[in-house]
Amino acid sequence: MKNIAIPNTELTSSNIIMGCMRINTLSLKEIDTLVKTALDQGINFFDHANVYGGGECETLFSKAVGLTPAFREKLIIQSKCGIRKEETVYYDFSKENILESTDAILHRLNTDYLDVLLLHRPDTLVEPEEVAEAFEILHTSGKVKYFGVSNSNPNQIELLKKYVSRPIIFNQLQYSVVHTPLIDQGIAVNMAIDQSVDRAGQTLDYCRLNEITIQAWSPFQKGFFEGPFFQHPEYGDLTNALMKYGEKYGLDVTGAAVAWILRHPANMQVVLGTTKPERIIAAGKGSGVPMSRQEWYNIYQTAGNMIP
Repeated sequence: MKNIAIPNTELTSSNIIMGCMRINTLSLKEIDTLVKTALDQGINFFDHANVYGGGECETLFSKAVGLTPAFREKLIIQSKCGIRKEETVYYDFSKENILESTDAILHRLNTDYLDVLLLHRPDTLVEPEEVAEAFEILHTSGKVKYFGVSNSNPNQIELLKKYVSRPIIFNQLQYSVVHTPLIDQGIAVNMAIDQSVDRAGQTLDYCRLNEITIQAWSPFQKGFFEGPFFQHPEYGDLTNALMKYGEKYGLDVTGAAVAWILRHPANMQVVLGTTKPERIIAAGKGSGVPMSRQEWYNIYQTAGNMIP
C-alpha cells in the first residue's frame, strides 16, 4: 500500500480510503472482518458521514471495532456533516448544525476527536462567517484536527477561505474512469465538442495549486449509483482494456481501475465503498502501480473519450 503525506497536516495516510457508507447492511462480525481486511492491506483512513444509514454506520463501526485509545491512534477517521434529511433533503452549514452534528458524530463513533471533518456538498445559503466560527470552536476544543469540503468548486472554496482560518485540506469529488469531468476539459481545451465543456470549474488544477488532496469517491460506479461499470455490457471494451493492462501488473479489473485513478500525479486518494473484503484486497493491489502514460491514455480513450 502506498502512503502519502497529506500537505499542511501531520497525517501520513494510505492512498486508499475505506468508505463506510454501506456497512449498516452488515453484521458486527462482518464489519470487523471488513475493517481488519482493510488494515491488513495497509489502509488506515476510514470515511464516514452523519447521513450514512442515518448515523447507524458510525455507531456500528464503533461497536464492531472497539475503539480503544491505543487502537484509535492508529486510525485516521473522517466524517462529514451538512446534509439534513427531514421532511425533505437540504443542506445546512450553520454554526449550530456543524457543532451539533459533530458532537453527535463523536458520540456515535465513541471517540473524543475526528482527524478530519468535511462539509458534505455545498450549501448555497452558506454564511462563511458561521463556518469559520464553528471550525475554530471545534479545533480549539480538540474535537477536530483538520477540515475539508466535498463536491466543491474553486470559488466555493475561496469563499470559505476568505473567512475560515483553518486550511481546507481535502475535497471529496466523484471521479473514475467512467466519470471524468475533472479532466475532460483540460484534455480538449478550446474544441467545439461536448468533451471540452467545463463542468468541473477547473477544480483539479485548483486543488493541485492549493495543495488540497482530492478524494475520489465512487471509483467504480456507472453514473451516480448504477452499479460497477464493469458489470454493464456497454463498457465491455473498457473492461477488456483494464483487464489487459491489469494482467501485466497482477491486477484484476478492480485493481486496474484504482491504478488508473492513482496514476494521476495529483496524489489523490480513492474512497472504496465496497462491503466485500475480496474487493478491498483487489483494489489495494492497485495502490502503487506505475501505469505508463500510454496505458493511462489508452484506457481513457477506450472509455469513450477523444484524444485530440
